[in-house]
Amino acid sequence: MGEPKEITRLPELLRGLPPGERELAGRLFEVSAATGRLLPPEPMRPWIESTMGPVEAGAKQRVIRVTNRITLEGTLFNSLRASRPLDTAADTDLKEEIAATEGDPFCRPEEGTPENVFGRVRGRHAVTAANIAMYDAYHGVIVFHDHDPLRLSPEKVADYIEVGLEWHRRVLETDPEYRYLFLMWNCLWRAGGSIIHGHAQVVATRGSHYPKVERLRRAAAAYRAEYGSDYFGDLLRVHESLGLSVPAEGGAGAFASLTPVKEKELVVVGPSPRSDGLKRSVGRLLERFVRELGVTSFNAAFCLPPSGPTPEDWSGFPAVVRIVDRGSPASRTSDIGAMELYAAPVVASDPFRVAEALRGAS
Repeated sequence: MGEPKEITRLPELLRGLPPGERELAGRLFEVSAATGRLLPPEPMRPWIESTMGPVEAGAKQRVIRVTNRITLEGTLFNSLRASRPLDTAADTDLKEEIAATEGDPFCRPEEGTPENVFGRVRGRHAVTAANIAMYDAYHGVIVFHDHDPLRLSPEKVADYIEVGLEWHRRVLETDPEYRYLFLMWNCLWRAGGSIIHGHAQVVATRGSHYPKVERLRRAAAAYRAEYGSDYFGDLLRVHESLGLSVPAEGGAGAFASLTPVKEKELVVVGPSPRSDGLKRSVGRLLERFVRELGVTSFNAAFCLPPSGPTPEDWSGFPAVVRIVDRGSPASRTSDIGAMELYAAPVVASDPFRVAEALRGAS
């Protein structure tokens, strides 16, 4: 069967691809490997063995650096970190903490939250409110009927997304210039959520899209101009050829990213934000993210093309959803620091293991 696929063997895996896929991967990604060495003093050996495994493994560490040549996103993978098994343990204390906050203002949104100037959007599983501290002139909250933000299903998530899209349609009726929508989901405080009750957020702007979405559009447009090819389609093809794709529905594609912004990042690409395949794929992956990978705090971001004509060329730009694990809510250590903010993410989880887990591999 050969050696198992893992991120520390990425250079070798790329060399083993068929010529077409290997050339495409080289066009999209710069990959390099380096070895870091250290000399621990004898008194440290017991501590190293108890916390990090064999001393020999820690004394010689392989680092894989992956850079997306098109978007200039990049990630560093350390062999010592990436070799750890995925932690899928349930947090019983967290369940109790979530239950203890029932009865908060989001449990009675009609009384406990303001509404946007055009009123509320009501779905089967959620209702909107206005964010009391706005990011932009139009900022809404999608308040879930479920208090527990981790009680997920594809049907519920699809409804949350549909409610967000309908909220934006109401924005456009009120002010047609606010064509650019950004939908985000910060699950629990570790991911930036200030309220435990399940909720996502929608924000709309005008003039141009939010900078990081616009940067992605420009990168994809420049790629198409230079290579005459669809950037997102080629990105999916490379990840699939390496065995990093994960199940998706109805014309959507999904993969565990080679350049994750942080742990276990998944990317879902669909033809349209209103596509049932995209909405259900995101819901199914989030459900499995929690159930199969033990994720309890996550961010989900929807990078969407604008509604209506704009000065920029958005032709061929799909709906792109990025989902990332933010670690245990019980941890007092931040998962990002200066390296992640200003240089490149350092990631412990192996994308190949993430993909295997979400495909149901044993």
